[in-house]
Amino acid sequence: MTEIDPDEHAGHLAADAIAERNPTAWFERLYAEANRGQAIVPWDREEPHEVVAEWFRGVQGDGRRALVVGCGLGRDAEFVARLGFATTAFDWAPSALDAVRRRHAGSSVRYVQADLLDPPAEWQHAFDFVLESLTVQSLPVSMHGPATAAVRGFVAPGGTLLVVAAGRDDDAPAGDGPPWPLLRREIDAFAGDGLQRVRVEAITDPAAPAGLRWRAEFRRP
Repeated sequence: MTEIDPDEHAGHLAADAIAERNPTAWFERLYAEANRGQAIVPWDREEPHEVVAEWFRGVQGDGRRALVVGCGLGRDAEFVARLGFATTAFDWAPSALDAVRRRHAGSSVRYVQADLLDPPAEWQHAFDFVLESLTVQSLPVSMHGPATAAVRGFVAPGGTLLVVAAGRDDDAPAGDGPPWPLLRREIDAFAGDGLQRVRVEAITDPAAPAGLRWRAEFRRP
């Protein structure tokens, strides 16, 4: 197992991928290394982020269709499925899907390889609940707009989108990333295409890069 700091190593991989003009390639490289025991995925946790879990208290899925964006190693997808949602979860990196299927063998979650920026056409307005937790922030700032538009497109009429992301103030630089924390206006941009903002919370979180975490809820009438 590498002794390099996991966040630092992820940053090096991301920088190399950006320099190669293939800014999402670092995800596959990181997960492939982790599968070989050569790296640690910094966001690999057994349970969902507390900011996510807190929002779900008292929520029951009742068989409604849910989509988890950028599922990684499955912590959020398995959590959502345990609440009774019929859950689909996707990631771009094949090695992430290999690992999550091994880790959660027999899971009710449907794990799918897909590209957020070119998702399956049948996913348009198809899900009663969509969870976007810490995925858009893992992309360079130039990709935030297209990724945001894709996420909001998944929400069905009557559906809900929950977004959780590291945040930054308007005068704060994005930094070299990852992550590239979102501005308030980038959170507000999830509203559109008929999706309406319900609430946006700015939560103090010392673990976030700038000490700020957004939690935002949107609904499509």
